[in-house]
Amino acid sequence: MTGLLTLWRKSLSVQLLTSMLIALFASQAIGMCISWDKFIADLRAAARYELSSRAAAVARLVETVPPALQADIARVNSTDYTRFWIADDPAPDLGPWVDAAFVRFELPLRDLLNGAGEGTSAGSSAATTQVPEGATTALFLEGVTWTAPIAGGTNLPARARTLDFAGRNGAGVIVPLSDGRTLNVAYYKHMMPSIWKTHLPLSLALTAVLVSLVGVMTVRGITRPLRQLTRATETLGRGEAVTPLQESGPEDIRRMAEAFNRMQERLHRFVEDRTRMLAAIGHDLRTPLTTLRLRAELVEDAELQEKMLATIAEMQAMTDATLSLVRQETNAEPTRTIDLSALVESICEDLAEIGQKVSFVGSERLNYRCRPEGLRRSIRNLIENAVRYAGHAEVRLVSTRSAIEIVIEDEGPGIPLERIEEVFAPFFRLEGSRSRETGGIGLGLSIARAIARQHGGDIVLSPRQPGLKAALVLPT
Repeated sequence: MTGLLTLWRKSLSVQLLTSMLIALFASQAIGMCISWDKFIADLRAAARYELSSRAAAVARLVETVPPALQADIARVNSTDYTRFWIADDPAPDLGPWVDAAFVRFELPLRDLLNGAGEGTSAGSSAATTQVPEGATTALFLEGVTWTAPIAGGTNLPARARTLDFAGRNGAGVIVPLSDGRTLNVAYYKHMMPSIWKTHLPLSLALTAVLVSLVGVMTVRGITRPLRQLTRATETLGRGEAVTPLQESGPEDIRRMAEAFNRMQERLHRFVEDRTRMLAAIGHDLRTPLTTLRLRAELVEDAELQEKMLATIAEMQAMTDATLSLVRQETNAEPTRTIDLSALVESICEDLAEIGQKVSFVGSERLNYRCRPEGLRRSIRNLIENAVRYAGHAEVRLVSTRSAIEIVIEDEGPGIPLERIEEVFAPFFRLEGSRSRETGGIGLGLSIARAIARQHGGDIVLSPRQPGLKAALVLPT
């Protein structure tokens, strides 16, 4: 049951098809409930009309043969659900007539047609009757009553009489013959057709199949553009180039594709405009910075000159870092599949070779589609931050169904919980001296998060006791 509910929540196709089929079955069920009584009444009327027509036809046939053959002619016209016989009483009472009919229905049709007499046993287990086992005459006497003959088309004589018995599951016709005797016809079917014995279940099943086929084609036509939009959105969210969606189909689908293509075009234009603007600012800043450096060289006070040059160098570093961040956000590095575990291990080995205390907890091969150079920079920034403030970093990979986490843990001073988001702001540093000896420009975490978000992921910082846990979370 849980699996069905999960499938219902996750699949638009299942929801639409299920809703259509529920509506179909509900409407058919309501219609059948409303019309079932009318349907049963029509079945009974049709059976009685056919019975009257056959009674009139057999009566005419009987009148054409010698009296000695009349009883046999009547008897051989019997069927599984009807019995024919000739009686001497021209005006029988209801009770005796029903008793006579019951006796004849107790006798299997095969034995009746073979000429067995009334009261003869079935003779074999294979011989069956329409009367339920153990039933008595009381079954046929239930609701017995005279009725009006079927009007029109049956050709019954005016003096013919009709009746109902066995709770309207049985019907009878008494046709007077020219010699004063009567042709008696009884119909009985102990189980009136239920809904499962009619054409309605088959009709409903065929309708459901056709509706499902049409629904599947319709739903696929609706969900295919949605799946394409989902893939395109996911690709765009990871910073990859997306081929414009095909603008075709119904107006709603076409307008959705047009809106996505316009959005993608505007985003690219916005990023390109910002990049050009910042690149121009960075280029224009180099000229006054160079001028300031030249003028600082002319300052005779050595201490003041050193301070001025240090300030100019910091401004130059901040400008270069800003441009580096912008270039990283607009990096056109192609996406490819790599072994993520091998990439992280190589970064740790490179840092260890230059004397940094980094340990990597090995993991199995993990293929991942990404921009490896950008991801390398993001991971390296996180590890270098941990080593800078804690002296040591431990790196490991954690894989789940929905994400891959590259976890960097240290035992340093950590970051206060209320300031965790602040450290991602450009140029923000917890250490307020702004000294290059105790930290960088303040863009390392900003660049790392920008790269992570280009891949559709994020960087999550959480305090440890002691230290800090940094997790680069990437979607699978």
